[in-house]
Amino acid sequence: MNYISDILYWISTGLLVPVIMLLILLFGRSLLLIGSFFGQYLAVRKAGMQLRHELDALTTDTLTGLSERLPSGNSSMAASYMRRMLEVQESRAHVQRLLADFEIAADKDLAISGTLTKMGPMLGLMGTLIPMGPALVGLSTGDIASMAYNMQVAFATTVVGLFASAIGFITRQVKQRWYLQEMTQLEFLAGLLDENRGK
Repeated sequence: MNYISDILYWISTGLLVPVIMLLILLFGRSLLLIGSFFGQYLAVRKAGMQLRHELDALTTDTLTGLSERLPSGNSSMAASYMRRMLEVQESRAHVQRLLADFEIAADKDLAISGTLTKMGPMLGLMGTLIPMGPALVGLSTGDIASMAYNMQVAFATTVVGLFASAIGFITRQVKQRWYLQEMTQLEFLAGLLDENRGK
């Protein structure tokens, strides 16, 4: 029994370095996500106001020329999909396919935030529990310095994991709201294109 326990102990302590490396990667990725999220926020806010203004006044009679009135560049994913929908407006199947493609692209963008949300606490918990074994051994042998070091590692990994998870959770919540609004706008345009084809 002691042999099996020793094997489990060696495996768990051997995982500490990979867990710490993964937490450092998650921390770096969360910092990059904050930067890209801020840029995306500014673009979505600017393009979103213009899109809402155009769609509020849009009817089947004013569809002509909509492509030129949409926000330019890659500031809005919804605007680029609207242009593509207008190019294939005669085919309902192509329009529906573009709506599905938009959902896939949105889900792909949300995947990074989702990964941080789930992996941060898992790796943080592993990084907390693994050093606790050596810390308890240090406590039993009177090695206070070893115990203090292992406890420091345990608390640091918890904080880093929770930080990455918090960034992932917040960005995912906000982006989901963005993509839901943009999906509603695309479905509105698809409905108008259906009406236009029915004339």
